[in-house]
Amino acid sequence: MQNAMLSQRLLAGVIAVFAITTASVAAMAQSSLTNQGGDQTAKEIERYRQALGDGNPAELWEARGEDLWKQKRGPKNVSLEQCDLGLGAGMVKGAYTVLPKHFEDSGKVEDLESRLVTCMVMLQGFSYIEAKKNPFGGPDNKSSMEALVAYIAGASRGLKMNVSGKQPDEKRYYELGKKMFFHRGGTHDFSCSTCHGASGQRIRLQDLPNLLKQDQAQRAYTTWPAYRVSQGETRSFQWRLYDCFRQQRFPELEFTSEASIALTMFLAKNANGGVMNAPAIKR
Repeated sequence: MQNAMLSQRLLAGVIAVFAITTASVAAMAQSSLTNQGGDQTAKEIERYRQALGDGNPAELWEARGEDLWKQKRGPKNVSLEQCDLGLGAGMVKGAYTVLPKHFEDSGKVEDLESRLVTCMVMLQGFSYIEAKKNPFGGPDNKSSMEALVAYIAGASRGLKMNVSGKQPDEKRYYELGKKMFFHRGGTHDFSCSTCHGASGQRIRLQDLPNLLKQDQAQRAYTTWPAYRVSQGETRSFQWRLYDCFRQQRFPELEFTSEASIALTMFLAKNANGGVMNAPAIKR
Protein backbone atom coordinates (compact mmCIF):
# COMPACT_ATOMS: atom_id res chain seq x y z
CA MET A 1 0.00 0.00 0.00
CA GLN A 2 2.83 2.38 0.90
CA ASN A 3 4.61 1.73 -2.41
CA ALA A 4 1.33 2.19 -4.31
CA MET A 5 0.75 5.58 -2.65
CA LEU A 6 4.37 6.52 -3.41
CA SER A 7 3.89 5.53 -7.05
CA GLN A 8 0.75 7.67 -7.37
CA ARG A 9 2.45 10.66 -5.78
CA LEU A 10 5.51 10.35 -8.00
CA LEU A 11 3.40 9.87 -11.12
CA ALA A 12 1.71 13.18 -10.40
CA GLY A 13 5.16 14.67 -9.86
CA VAL A 14 6.43 13.32 -13.19
CA ILE A 15 3.46 14.86 -15.03
CA ALA A 16 4.19 18.18 -13.37
CA VAL A 17 7.91 17.85 -14.19
CA PHE A 18 7.22 17.37 -17.89
CA ALA A 19 4.91 20.38 -17.94
CA ILE A 20 7.53 22.50 -16.23
CA THR A 21 10.27 21.06 -18.45
CA THR A 22 8.52 22.19 -21.63
CA ALA A 23 8.15 25.73 -20.34
CA SER A 24 11.69 25.79 -18.97
CA VAL A 25 13.27 24.58 -22.21
CA ALA A 26 11.36 27.23 -24.12
CA ALA A 27 12.53 29.86 -21.66
CA MET A 28 16.13 28.69 -21.98
CA ALA A 29 15.99 28.72 -25.74
CA GLN A 30 14.61 32.26 -25.70
CA SER A 31 17.24 33.25 -23.17
CA SER A 32 19.98 31.88 -25.39
CA LEU A 33 18.70 33.97 -28.29
CA THR A 34 18.16 37.21 -26.42
CA ASN A 35 21.06 37.16 -23.95
CA GLN A 36 24.62 37.18 -25.16
CA GLY A 37 26.08 36.55 -21.68
CA GLY A 38 26.59 32.96 -20.54
CA ASP A 39 25.60 33.79 -16.97
CA GLN A 40 21.94 34.28 -17.85
CA THR A 41 21.76 30.97 -19.70
CA ALA A 42 23.44 29.23 -16.77
CA LYS A 43 20.83 30.70 -14.43
CA GLU A 44 18.02 29.43 -16.65
CA ILE A 45 19.57 25.96 -16.70
CA GLU A 46 19.81 25.99 -12.92
CA ARG A 47 16.17 27.07 -12.66
CA TYR A 48 15.26 24.17 -14.95
CA ARG A 49 17.12 21.73 -12.70
CA GLN A 50 15.40 23.04 -9.60
CA ALA A 51 12.02 22.62 -11.28
CA LEU A 52 12.86 19.02 -12.10
CA GLY A 53 13.67 18.32 -8.46
CA ASP A 54 10.00 18.19 -7.43
CA GLY A 55 8.61 14.66 -7.37
CA ASN A 56 11.78 12.74 -8.24
CA PRO A 57 10.79 9.28 -9.59
CA ALA A 58 14.12 7.91 -8.30
CA GLU A 59 12.28 7.36 -5.01
CA LEU A 60 10.67 4.34 -6.66
CA TRP A 61 14.13 2.87 -7.33
CA GLU A 62 15.18 3.64 -3.75
CA ALA A 63 12.14 1.80 -2.36
CA ARG A 64 12.78 -1.21 -4.61
CA GLY A 65 16.46 -1.16 -3.66
CA GLU A 66 15.65 -1.26 0.06
CA ASP A 67 13.42 -4.27 -0.54
CA LEU A 68 16.20 -6.00 -2.49
CA TRP A 69 18.75 -5.21 0.25
CA LYS A 70 16.58 -6.96 2.84
CA GLN A 71 15.31 -9.76 0.58
CA LYS A 72 16.74 -13.26 0.92
CA ARG A 73 18.07 -14.22 -2.49
CA GLY A 74 20.59 -16.41 -4.29
CA PRO A 75 21.69 -20.03 -3.77
CA LYS A 76 22.35 -19.33 -0.07
CA ASN A 77 18.96 -17.65 0.42
CA VAL A 78 20.31 -14.76 2.51
CA SER A 79 19.92 -10.99 2.34
CA LEU A 80 22.60 -8.34 1.82
CA GLU A 81 22.05 -6.91 5.29
CA GLN A 82 25.48 -8.14 6.47
CA CYS A 83 27.30 -6.71 3.46
CA ASP A 84 30.22 -4.46 4.47
CA LEU A 85 30.13 -1.40 2.22
CA GLY A 86 33.09 0.23 3.92
CA LEU A 87 31.73 1.24 7.31
CA GLY A 88 31.08 -2.20 8.76
CA ALA A 89 28.66 -5.04 8.13
CA GLY A 90 25.15 -3.79 7.41
CA MET A 91 26.05 -0.09 7.67
CA VAL A 92 24.37 1.73 4.77
CA LYS A 93 24.18 5.34 5.93
CA GLY A 94 27.29 7.19 4.77
CA ALA A 95 28.72 4.23 2.85
CA TYR A 96 28.55 5.95 -0.53
CA THR A 97 30.71 8.81 0.76
CA VAL A 98 33.75 6.61 1.47
CA LEU A 99 33.78 4.65 -1.79
CA PRO A 100 35.81 3.57 -3.68
CA LYS A 101 38.10 2.01 -1.09
CA HIS A 102 40.28 -1.07 -0.55
CA PHE A 103 38.61 -4.09 1.06
CA GLU A 104 40.68 -6.70 2.86
CA ASP A 105 38.23 -9.56 2.25
CA SER A 106 38.37 -9.19 -1.53
CA GLY A 107 41.88 -7.76 -1.71
CA LYS A 108 40.63 -5.15 -4.19
CA VAL A 109 39.69 -1.50 -4.48
CA GLU A 110 35.92 -1.44 -5.05
CA ASP A 111 33.29 1.17 -5.81
CA LEU A 112 29.67 0.66 -4.76
CA GLU A 113 28.64 -1.49 -7.71
CA SER A 114 31.68 -3.76 -7.61
CA ARG A 115 31.32 -4.09 -3.83
CA LEU A 116 27.69 -5.14 -4.24
CA VAL A 117 28.82 -7.76 -6.75
CA THR A 118 31.35 -9.05 -4.20
CA CYS A 119 28.69 -9.27 -1.48
CA MET A 120 26.25 -11.02 -3.80
CA VAL A 121 28.93 -13.62 -4.52
CA MET A 122 30.29 -14.03 -0.98
CA LEU A 123 27.06 -13.75 1.00
CA GLN A 124 24.31 -14.87 -1.38
CA GLY A 125 26.21 -17.43 -3.43
CA PHE A 126 25.69 -15.93 -6.87
CA SER A 127 28.39 -16.48 -9.49
CA TYR A 128 30.25 -13.38 -10.69
CA ILE A 129 28.51 -13.68 -14.05
CA GLU A 130 25.10 -13.80 -12.38
CA ALA A 131 25.89 -10.95 -10.00
CA LYS A 132 27.06 -8.67 -12.82
CA LYS A 133 24.15 -9.51 -15.09
CA ASN A 134 21.82 -6.70 -16.18
CA PRO A 135 23.64 -3.73 -14.58
CA PHE A 136 21.71 -1.14 -16.62
CA GLY A 137 17.94 -1.40 -16.95
CA GLY A 138 15.41 -0.39 -19.59
CA PRO A 139 11.63 0.05 -19.89
CA ASP A 140 10.92 -3.69 -19.89
CA ASN A 141 14.01 -4.84 -18.01
CA LYS A 142 14.46 -3.19 -14.62
CA SER A 143 17.92 -3.53 -13.06
CA SER A 144 18.29 -4.75 -9.48
CA MET A 145 21.76 -3.18 -9.38
CA GLU A 146 20.49 0.32 -10.21
CA ALA A 147 17.80 -0.02 -7.52
CA LEU A 148 20.34 -1.09 -4.88
CA VAL A 149 22.64 1.78 -5.86
CA ALA A 150 19.77 4.27 -5.59
CA TYR A 151 18.86 3.03 -2.10
CA ILE A 152 22.41 3.07 -0.77
CA ALA A 153 23.27 6.44 -2.31
CA GLY A 154 20.06 7.91 -0.92
CA ALA A 155 21.07 6.79 2.57
CA SER A 156 24.09 9.12 2.32
CA ARG A 157 22.06 12.18 1.29
CA GLY A 158 23.23 15.25 3.20
CA LEU A 159 26.61 13.74 4.18
CA LYS A 160 30.00 14.86 2.87
CA MET A 161 32.19 12.87 0.49
CA ASN A 162 35.18 11.50 2.38
CA VAL A 163 37.18 9.12 0.18
CA SER A 164 40.46 8.29 1.90
CA GLY A 165 42.75 7.22 -0.93
CA LYS A 166 45.63 6.59 1.50
CA GLN A 167 46.02 2.84 1.12
CA PRO A 168 48.71 1.90 -1.49
CA ASP A 169 46.23 0.32 -3.92
CA GLU A 170 43.89 3.29 -3.51
CA LYS A 171 46.75 5.63 -4.44
CA ARG A 172 47.55 3.46 -7.46
CA TYR A 173 43.94 3.52 -8.60
CA TYR A 174 43.77 7.28 -8.20
CA GLU A 175 46.84 7.80 -10.38
CA LEU A 176 45.54 5.34 -12.97
CA GLY A 177 42.20 7.16 -13.03
CA LYS A 178 44.00 10.47 -13.48
CA LYS A 179 45.90 9.11 -16.49
CA MET A 180 42.67 7.81 -17.97
CA PHE A 181 41.01 11.20 -17.53
CA PHE A 182 43.63 12.85 -19.75
CA HIS A 183 44.17 9.99 -22.21
CA ARG A 184 43.14 10.90 -25.76
CA GLY A 185 41.95 8.25 -28.20
CA GLY A 186 39.12 6.88 -30.27
CA THR A 187 37.93 8.04 -33.67
CA HIS A 188 37.34 11.58 -32.38
CA ASP A 189 40.67 11.88 -30.49
CA PHE A 190 38.73 12.69 -27.31
CA SER A 191 39.59 12.38 -23.64
CA CYS A 192 37.51 12.94 -20.53
CA SER A 193 39.32 16.25 -20.15
CA THR A 194 38.18 17.38 -23.61
CA CYS A 195 34.72 18.01 -22.17
CA HIS A 196 35.46 18.18 -18.45
CA GLY A 197 38.90 19.77 -18.17
CA ALA A 198 38.00 23.44 -18.67
CA SER A 199 35.41 25.82 -17.23
CA GLY A 200 32.57 27.49 -19.14
CA GLN A 201 32.04 24.76 -21.73
CA ARG A 202 28.60 23.62 -22.85
CA ILE A 203 27.11 21.14 -25.29
CA ARG A 204 23.67 22.17 -26.53
CA LEU A 205 21.87 23.33 -23.36
CA GLN A 206 23.98 21.18 -21.05
CA ASP A 207 26.81 22.89 -19.18
CA LEU A 208 29.90 20.71 -18.75
CA PRO A 209 31.45 20.78 -15.27
CA ASN A 210 35.20 21.19 -14.99
CA LEU A 211 36.01 18.10 -12.93
CA LEU A 212 39.48 19.42 -12.14
CA LYS A 213 37.92 22.24 -10.09
CA GLN A 214 36.93 21.06 -6.63
CA ASP A 215 33.63 22.93 -6.40
CA GLN A 216 32.50 21.73 -9.82
CA ALA A 217 33.70 18.16 -9.18
CA GLN A 218 31.77 18.15 -5.91
CA ARG A 219 28.59 19.36 -7.54
CA ALA A 220 28.82 16.86 -10.39
CA TYR A 221 29.79 13.72 -8.50
CA THR A 222 27.39 14.16 -5.59
CA THR A 223 24.35 14.20 -7.91
CA TRP A 224 24.92 10.65 -9.18
CA PRO A 225 23.14 8.26 -9.30
CA ALA A 226 20.35 10.21 -10.98
CA TYR A 227 16.97 9.78 -12.61
CA ARG A 228 17.21 10.67 -16.31
CA VAL A 229 13.95 12.24 -17.52
CA SER A 230 14.88 11.58 -21.14
CA GLN A 231 15.28 7.86 -20.46
CA GLY A 232 12.78 7.24 -17.69
CA GLU A 233 15.46 5.37 -15.73
CA THR A 234 17.60 5.89 -12.65
CA ARG A 235 21.24 5.57 -13.67
CA SER A 236 24.35 4.78 -11.63
CA PHE A 237 27.79 6.35 -11.87
CA GLN A 238 29.07 3.21 -13.59
CA TRP A 239 26.45 3.87 -16.27
CA ARG A 240 27.56 7.51 -16.51
CA LEU A 241 31.13 6.44 -17.29
CA TYR A 242 29.93 3.74 -19.69
CA ASP A 243 27.89 6.29 -21.61
CA CYS A 244 30.74 8.81 -21.70
CA PHE A 245 33.01 6.18 -23.24
CA ARG A 246 30.31 5.41 -25.80
CA GLN A 247 30.02 9.08 -26.76
CA GLN A 248 33.80 9.37 -27.06
CA ARG A 249 33.77 6.35 -29.42
CA PHE A 250 36.10 4.52 -27.01
CA PRO A 251 36.07 0.72 -26.58
CA GLU A 252 33.20 -0.34 -24.33
CA LEU A 253 33.94 0.19 -20.65
CA GLU A 254 33.29 -3.11 -18.87
CA PHE A 255 30.98 -2.91 -15.86
CA THR A 256 32.99 -2.92 -12.57
CA SER A 257 36.29 -3.26 -14.44
CA GLU A 258 39.51 -2.01 -12.85
CA ALA A 259 39.51 0.86 -15.33
CA SER A 260 36.00 1.97 -14.36
CA ILE A 261 36.83 1.84 -10.64
CA ALA A 262 40.10 3.74 -11.14
CA LEU A 263 38.34 6.55 -12.99
CA THR A 264 35.66 6.62 -10.29
CA MET A 265 38.35 6.83 -7.60
CA PHE A 266 39.93 9.85 -9.31
CA LEU A 267 36.61 11.68 -9.66
CA ALA A 268 35.23 10.70 -6.24
CA LYS A 269 38.35 11.82 -4.37
CA ASN A 270 38.32 15.10 -6.29
CA ALA A 271 34.78 15.60 -4.95
CA ASN A 272 35.78 15.20 -1.28
CA GLY A 273 33.92 17.65 0.94
CA GLY A 274 30.93 17.83 -1.39
CA VAL A 275 27.53 17.07 0.13
CA MET A 276 25.69 14.09 -1.31
CA ASN A 277 22.43 15.03 -3.03
CA ALA A 278 21.60 11.84 -4.84
CA PRO A 279 19.71 10.27 -6.40
CA ALA A 280 19.22 13.55 -8.24
CA ILE A 281 17.10 14.22 -11.31
CA LYS A 282 18.56 15.22 -14.67
CA ARG A 283 17.26 15.91 -18.15
